Amino acid sequence: MALCGQAAGAASLPSELIVHIFSFLPAADRVCLPVSRAEQPRLEFLMRKCGWFVRELRVEFASADYLSGGSANPGTGGKEVKALQLSTPWLEELRTYLELVLCVLVSVRNNRNLQKFSLFGDISVPQQQGNLSNTYLSKVDPDGKKIKQIQQLFEEILSNSRRLKWLSCGFQLEIVTPTSLSSLSNSTANTMEHLSLLENNIPGNRTLITTVELERFVNLRSLALDFWDFTAEMARVLSDSNHVPLQRLSLLVHDISVMHKSLDNMPNDEHWKALSRRRSPLRVYIMAFDIMSEEMLNILKPSIPLERIHFDSYITGAIVDLISRQYDKFLTHFILMNDVLDMSAFPDLSNNGNEDPLVLLARRCTKLSFLAIHGYTVWAHGLIAIARLRGSNLKVLEVTEESIDFDPGEPVDQDVDPVHNLIEQVSLGMGQPWHAVMDIESFSVFTEPNRHFYREMQSFSEDI
Repeated sequence: MALCGQAAGAASLPSELIVHIFSFLPAADRVCLPVSRAEQPRLEFLMRKCGWFVRELRVEFASADYLSGGSANPGTGGKEVKALQLSTPWLEELRTYLELVLCVLVSVRNNRNLQKFSLFGDISVPQQQGNLSNTYLSKVDPDGKKIKQIQQLFEEILSNSRRLKWLSCGFQLEIVTPTSLSSLSNSTANTMEHLSLLENNIPGNRTLITTVELERFVNLRSLALDFWDFTAEMARVLSDSNHVPLQRLSLLVHDISVMHKSLDNMPNDEHWKALSRRRSPLRVYIMAFDIMSEEMLNILKPSIPLERIHFDSYITGAIVDLISRQYDKFLTHFILMNDVLDMSAFPDLSNNGNEDPLVLLARRCTKLSFLAIHGYTVWAHGLIAIARLRGSNLKVLEVTEESIDFDPGEPVDQDVDPVHNLIEQVSLGMGQPWHAVMDIESFSVFTEPNRHFYREMQSFSEDI
């Protein structure tokens, strides 16, 4: 049984009833809490009642709605923009976030039953303003006491844990430091099976885990890191016979890391071959934010057993063609996004006159089961070809309506509506009803890439 603190879920019940339910829960139950400022009272109550004994705890800190789309007027002057960015709602959001994190960490600090601990923080908007993140923190935590307390509590939880098998921390602000994992005892580190430490705002050359630290995690079966933190030395350690074979590896490639970190230490093709040579088959999941095609050419080594790739970037048809040729035996998930407001500026991957690279992807990658596209031109005849090539094996085909275009050179039957014909032909090809995505806001894969990647990474890692 999972207890989820949502408005329409268990947390909406009267407090007395929840306490009564808790008295019947087996110790192996998990608590899943998506929380925002409105959820703070529920969070405090639930954590107070079960934080000390729960074995699985997943918390997702969500930003308020006004943070997701608010932006300054384009005509606003520079000083006025900065004043707007530092307005009270932004500061209140960060202040609430720190309070929520403290509430969770204080509640589980003495929990020795904890086996699965997962924290996700949707607080990336202030961070995207560059050095303004420090300005925000100095406003809500001027002496740094709350941040220091959060980091100390997190290390205390790791130090007290005896049964922890799964530790996942994604896009959290100022929780994990380069010294946090040293708080884990050797016995706990030796039995850990999953570790994910993901940030998109790591300054300079700071990394959250070193190769020396990773050597203690001899039973690690799944790992999620910033791509530039996964070095050739780490690949060598994980391919050593002293470690159990790594089965799932999720890597976040972010433009902020590109600016601060070097590609010189990344694994080469021989390292990937060594990792894939172990008894259990390794599969890799890559998420790329704002990465140029030239950089991806350096990243996509032929021997990476790439099963899933998610682009939130502008890439060329040559990259799609490379992926379909190099990873045809592994690829199951392909997500292609590009944040372009002007639909006339949607790039056409097949504008060089050659065969559509998306159709080639469907033809070559025979295990492809998930395809999602937004912000690129997708030709209607190409969609029909993709559906026919992969058939019922293609379980998900999400393409936004504004991305679909019709070739003016194609012969047109005046009696047939082209949109209706597209829906019918794609549905027949896939063997299930299909339609284009009309409301992009209803799909987190398009609107919340951080959250989508984090959740997919978790399920990807659990599917061993």
